[in-house]
Amino acid sequence: MAVNNAQAVAGEQTTAQATSLAQDIEALVRYAVANGLLAPEDETWAYNAVLECVGATGPAAPHAAEMLADQYALAPTRDLADPEGILEFELPATDGFDLEAVIERIAAAGVANGREEDTPSGADRIATRVMDLVMPRPSEVSATFAELYDEDGAEAATDWFYRMCCDARYVRTAAIAKNIGWTSPTQWGDLEITINLSKPEKDPKAIAAAGAAPATGDVYPACQLCMENEGYRGRGAGEANGAHPARQNLRIVPITLGGEHWGLQYSPYAYFNEHCIAMSAEHRLMHVDRENMGRLLDFVDLFPHYFVGSNADLPIVGGSILSHDHFQGGRHVFPMMKAQVASTFSMDGFPSVECSVVRWPLSVLKLAACDREQLLDAAAHVLDVWRDWSDEAVGVVAESNGERHNTITPVACREGENYVLYLALRCNVTTDEHPLGVFHPHAEWHHIKKENIGLIEVMGLAILPPRLVDELGAVERHLVELSGEPAALAKALEEDALSAPHAAWALELAEAHGPITADTVEDVVRAGVGEVFGHVLEDAGVYKWDDEGRAAQQRFIDAL
Repeated sequence: MAVNNAQAVAGEQTTAQATSLAQDIEALVRYAVANGLLAPEDETWAYNAVLECVGATGPAAPHAAEMLADQYALAPTRDLADPEGILEFELPATDGFDLEAVIERIAAAGVANGREEDTPSGADRIATRVMDLVMPRPSEVSATFAELYDEDGAEAATDWFYRMCCDARYVRTAAIAKNIGWTSPTQWGDLEITINLSKPEKDPKAIAAAGAAPATGDVYPACQLCMENEGYRGRGAGEANGAHPARQNLRIVPITLGGEHWGLQYSPYAYFNEHCIAMSAEHRLMHVDRENMGRLLDFVDLFPHYFVGSNADLPIVGGSILSHDHFQGGRHVFPMMKAQVASTFSMDGFPSVECSVVRWPLSVLKLAACDREQLLDAAAHVLDVWRDWSDEAVGVVAESNGERHNTITPVACREGENYVLYLALRCNVTTDEHPLGVFHPHAEWHHIKKENIGLIEVMGLAILPPRLVDELGAVERHLVELSGEPAALAKALEEDALSAPHAAWALELAEAHGPITADTVEDVVRAGVGEVFGHVLEDAGVYKWDDEGRAAQQRFIDAL
C-alpha cells in the first residue's frame, strides 16, 4: 500500500510538472506573438518545437483550441473562394509575464530530461535554443531591417532590431539591470562608473571540466566575434576545445563597410545604450589604419545617430579581443564627447579639417570636416607621424627590440554636416618600474582598476570588476563603524581581507571627509572611485596636463 501511495504521489507530481511546463511554453509562445517575434500562424508549430527541444512529448497547450482558431482566422487558405481575405486578429495580452522566470523553468525541464548537462551553461544552451524557436529567422530579420531602413530611416531600423534582440533575450536586459552604475563629477567632467555584474560567473563544475577539455584541430567558430556564431549551439567547458557561449538566438544584419562584408549585431551584455558590434566576415587581426577609419565613417554614414569606434590594435592599450577585426558603437554620448576644446591647431595640406586638442585625461585630438576624404587623409597623417614618434623626455618610445609601441584609438560620429574623428594617442611601452605599461593604470590604483583601458573606458565609462561590490561594502562598513577613530579604522581595514587592498585609500577618504555616517558613506566612496578612475585615465594619457606634458604635446603637433 505504501508503495502504491508513493507511486500515486510521484504520478501527481509528474502530471503537475507537465501541466506547469505546458503553461510556461504556451505563455512563452504568446509572448513571442505579442512582441512580433513569432507569427500567430506559427503558434502550434512553435509550441511543439519547444516541447521537443526540452525532451517532452506533451501535454497539449492549455488553450490549444484558441491557438488553432487564431491560425485559422489568419490563414490565407482559410477560404480560398472568399475574396474578403483574413479576419481581424487581436494580439494576446502578456500582463505579468516574466520572461526570465519562464525561460528558466523551461530550461530546467530540459536539463531534467537529459537534454543538456546540469550546469548553468547547459541550461543556458537550452534556453537560448528555445528562444531561437520563437523568433524570426536571419533572413526575416534582414528583410525587415532593410524595409524599415528604406521606408522610415536608419533610426527606425535600429530601434526595431534592438528591441527584437532584447525581446528575444539575446541582449540580456535582466542581467544588465544588475549592474551598478553612477556618475562622478571630476576635474574632467562627469565620469561614468559601472561595476559589471551582468556576465555570468563561471560555475565550479565548468572550471573543473575545462581542465580536461580536449583540443581537436581547428576551433569552430574561431572566436566569439566570428559571424559563424549566428545560430551556434555553444559548448560546455568539458567539450572539445572548451566552453563557447550558446548563440542560437543571435541575429546579425549584413552590412557593407569599405566595400566588404561586415555584420551588425548587439552586445548581449551591453555597457551602454544600444551597445552594438560591427565585425568583419573575415576572421583577421584588428588593425587601425586609413582603411578601417574609412569603415568607421561608412558606419556613421549608414547610422548617423550612432557613434562607432575601434580599439587600439596593440596589446595593453587594445581591447580584450585583438584577434578579430571589429568595432563597437551605439546610441550614447560619452564624457569625452562632452569635453571642452583646450586649443586648436591646423595641419598643412588639410585646410578644410578643423583640428583641436580635447581637454581630456588621455591625449585626444579631434578632427572634424564635411569632406570625409580630406578628414581621412588628415587622420592617416596623424597616425603615420605618431607611429614613428618618440619623445623620451615624457616616456614615449615608438619602437624597441623590433616591437612597435604607438597606435591610436579612433572614434567616429556625426555632428551636423561634419564627420568627426577623435584620435586618442596610445603607447604600450613598458619599463621595470611599470611592467604592465607606462601608460596603463599604475599600481597605486590597481585596488580599483588593473585591467586594460580600452575603447569604452577611453571615452570615460569605467567598467569595474564585480569583486568591488563586496570589497567596497566592507570599506563602507568600517568607515561608518569607526568614523573618527583613525587608529582603530586602519587596523580594521588592514585585518579584513575584503577591505585590505583599499586600506590606504579608505584612510585618505576618512581624513578628507571628516565624520562619515551611514547616510553619507556611499556617496563618499563612490566619489572616491570616480576620482581613482580619473587618475587611471590620466595614467593612460601619453601627454600629462602639466607644463612638461603640454610642451611635449606641442612638439608632436608641430611635427604634424
